[in-house]
Amino acid sequence: MVSEHHAAGPSPASLPTPVASKKHFDIYDEKDYQQYDESPVIDLEELEKDSPIEEVRVTVSNRDDPSMPYNTFRMWFLGLLFTVIIAFVNQFFYLRQTTVTVGYSVVALISLPMGHFMARVLPIRRYRIPLLGWKFTLNPGPFSIKEHVLIGTMAACNSTTAYAVDIVILQKVFYHQTGTPFFGSVLLVLTTQITGFAMAGGIRRFLVRPAQMVWPQTLVTAALFRSLHASSITSNNDDEDGTGASTEKEQGGLGARRMSRTKYFLLVTLASFIYYWFPGFIFPTIGTISWICWLQPNNVILAQLTGAGGLGIGTIALDWTAISAYVQPLVTPWFAQVNILIGFITMAYILVPWTYYSNLWNAKQYPIISASLFQQDGSEYNVTEVLDKDSLLVDELYTAYGPLRMSVFFAIAYGIGFAALSATVVHTILYHGKDIVARWKITLQDKHDVHLRLMSAYPEVPDWWYGLLFATMFALSFVTCVVYDFMPWWALILALAIAIFFLLPVGIVQAITNQQPGLNIVTEYVIGTLLPGHPIANVTFKTYGYIVNVQALAFASDLKLGHYMKIPPRIMFLVQLVSSVIGCIVNLATAMWLINTRPNICTAEGYPFTCRSTKTFYSASVIWGAIGPAKVFGTEDGSLYSPVQYGFLIGALLPLVFWFLSNKVFRKTSWLKQVHWPVLLAATSNMPPAMPYFYSNGLLVGFIFAFLLRRYRYRWWSRYNYLTSAALDSGVALAGLIIFFALQSGGVQMPHWWGNPQPTGQDANTAIMDHCPSSWSSYNSAV
Repeated sequence: MVSEHHAAGPSPASLPTPVASKKHFDIYDEKDYQQYDESPVIDLEELEKDSPIEEVRVTVSNRDDPSMPYNTFRMWFLGLLFTVIIAFVNQFFYLRQTTVTVGYSVVALISLPMGHFMARVLPIRRYRIPLLGWKFTLNPGPFSIKEHVLIGTMAACNSTTAYAVDIVILQKVFYHQTGTPFFGSVLLVLTTQITGFAMAGGIRRFLVRPAQMVWPQTLVTAALFRSLHASSITSNNDDEDGTGASTEKEQGGLGARRMSRTKYFLLVTLASFIYYWFPGFIFPTIGTISWICWLQPNNVILAQLTGAGGLGIGTIALDWTAISAYVQPLVTPWFAQVNILIGFITMAYILVPWTYYSNLWNAKQYPIISASLFQQDGSEYNVTEVLDKDSLLVDELYTAYGPLRMSVFFAIAYGIGFAALSATVVHTILYHGKDIVARWKITLQDKHDVHLRLMSAYPEVPDWWYGLLFATMFALSFVTCVVYDFMPWWALILALAIAIFFLLPVGIVQAITNQQPGLNIVTEYVIGTLLPGHPIANVTFKTYGYIVNVQALAFASDLKLGHYMKIPPRIMFLVQLVSSVIGCIVNLATAMWLINTRPNICTAEGYPFTCRSTKTFYSASVIWGAIGPAKVFGTEDGSLYSPVQYGFLIGALLPLVFWFLSNKVFRKTSWLKQVHWPVLLAATSNMPPAMPYFYSNGLLVGFIFAFLLRRYRYRWWSRYNYLTSAALDSGVALAGLIIFFALQSGGVQMPHWWGNPQPTGQDANTAIMDHCPSSWSSYNSAV
């Protein structure tokens, strides 16, 4: 709970009303423009110490300037420009064998000089619109950090492609259905993306406003923007105020000659950019150094245990994309990483070897780690052999062809996913139930946090805006599902009910730990049970249940960033909505263009457009939709995997047991309170496609930064930790774009040598890179 000393402070009425709260489009009087640099800065430091959260104190400014421009022509111009570019680029690369995602950091770096250039060259002349009573200028002053954050937010709304686009690709490429018109596909994509935005408004008082809801990933972004605008913002912990410089050396810190955040960020970005050319182009083998496997590369057991395509024990990854992909070691709190470590070791190093080498479910017939689907003899499972022309399951064909099989790792991962979901609900009730009830009672009257007090200077978005948006999206979703026959109307209601039910539990876990338990498994399970044999209905239900939840939390995360950076809520609402709508249309149009122009797309012959992620999506549609959970995880037609359903029960019991022990039996044992079962169980939810060595290397880096440096070099950690993460991401993203666009898209490839071996197959690519090909083999086929 928030400390009592944060309760004091000025009331909202005592805070000055920002200029931009007037009803206009960026109206600034000449006096406002002339005095922009001299405008008063609200400083609550005398009244409020700061945020009660340490990570926030060292990263986020506790000052605000409400007169700073934000709703400007240049913000909208650059924001919409990057919205279109990012939506196109990310969708284009999403379907390629090697993907590149362009997000916040790249847009922040590129848009900064463009914003400053526009501030120099645009006229400051004032324009009037008599009918509306508006007056505005194209150039209200220096390019501000708030404009910059809004531009980044518009790009961030499209940093991941619209999930529903995969449904359209499945229909047209994998299931050969051509009945849905383009307008129907547009409605599907829009409703699944925007409905989550409407839900985010409903949970903002629980997941955005409270100080305890940190959203660690937003701190990285906040550190990035503050470093790029270091000369225009100040606070008690900024570079420019000079506080603490004389005592840093005494406290084991950086000394008097500390480097500015801006210079540090640029140097680390440059180093990351230069280095990534080695794992990304010149020397890919250093991304997966399976040195133990090299001792006996033909020993199948050693390869499965130590190779990058197996459990990756001892594999060293010198590639930031692999280290940071799932753990985010510089961002995720250390207590969460400890939970991830325990869950990872239990899953990858204990359960999987034990079940695999004891040949549970005939495990040795298949690779130790794989997301592929198999027949009983280990050959690939061809689902078209059991479907009719309308892509519906034919029981007689399924019985004749044989039951579906999967790797033991894949099956156990589903069981742990079941456990993680039930654990999330129980954990939230036990550990956060009272706080949720209390917050529901006080709602907007909670003014304890300094950042919430600063944000009270701006008009809040009325709840009816979000309510009207949700009602509109629900109506359009109903039309989409019924008219275009994606799934029955009752399925839509059930899917949205699941998304809403899990919104707070999953959101609280993500806001505190930076880990997000997914709803994909439970949504697939529910609709697969109720409507088996319908793959398109299954993935549509999953999208409305799972992705609507994910989108709501993604928008909530952006709202938290706006909260930290003091962005007025109403303009944040506008930019998120507009950019999301435009991005959805661009995503879909790009995918349709590639489908219609690229021959053999989503096949090996269509390289580089092999649609790796979409194929995983397709496999899930086969397991849960075309065949159904009753035949895979039940007891019908030779199913073996029914025991994994006990995961639901186990996940519900574990938090209950530990809560009872820590609160009733061993109250003085502090480590029991740090056991976070949703994180511990969800640690391996991304494996596969994530490989175990991603986790082992990420957790090692996390131990260095989140534990050692924070404990023994706190000054350095507090100043540069989050900035380091942002800089490494920026350098990798910039290098990746140049490698793909300037070289590989033009057919320029690095010559093959030991450090860049010749691939011999799509699935064996990683195994070849680490010179340990047997790690991808099954035990029986290699023996």
